[in-house]
Amino acid sequence: MNKAKHIAIIMDGNGRWAEAQGKSRVKGHEAGAKVVKEITTYCSNDKEIQRLTLYAFSTENWKRPRLEVEFLMKLLESYLKNELPSYLENNVRFEPIGDMRAFSKSLQKTIQEIEEKTAHCDGLIQSLALNYGAHDEILRAMNKMKNTQGDITEAMLFNALDCNHDVDLLIRTGGDHRLSNFLLWQAAYAELFFVDTLWPDFTTNDLENIIKKFTKIERRFGGLK
Repeated sequence: MNKAKHIAIIMDGNGRWAEAQGKSRVKGHEAGAKVVKEITTYCSNDKEIQRLTLYAFSTENWKRPRLEVEFLMKLLESYLKNELPSYLENNVRFEPIGDMRAFSKSLQKTIQEIEEKTAHCDGLIQSLALNYGAHDEILRAMNKMKNTQGDITEAMLFNALDCNHDVDLLIRTGGDHRLSNFLLWQAAYAELFFVDTLWPDFTTNDLENIIKKFTKIERRFGGLK
């Protein structure tokens, strides 16, 4: 039986969820943040799940309207501050991935503080992908190794990535069927699940049902049974 040790989720559909209800897009992001907490808590109570990586803000999201981006930055900072007690209560370690240098000093400080204050937790690892894009991640990894003597190996590159853990199960909500520059290296052999449910409507029952389906898949990793 397969074990979903590393689950990655593209949380898509916040804006469309809000617009369908006649609300501003920011209300969708607020609702989506609540689901992040619910899903994280659920995963922290499942001892087989070791890592949960959530696509929170991509390198392409800067192209969105300025006011929406500003709101997302404020929401992220308040979310992290408010979630610290929950992280500690549920023994969750926070490990962000992405290039944090584009964020404000205040947000960078908050991200660092939450990471440091949860560093002792040895349960679930929650990674928020922040200003993250797989192309950017790979380029930054290559630049880390540009002075390497001799050939760069696959293992060297993998270890230089922000996330050096293979993904077992990758889920995308919102109905689209693409990876959108998310964990392209790590998801090379991930099982992919695309669901129509918009992220604010995604529940722990939905996740549980997907995991059950995942456990029954025959994973061959390019070989034979």
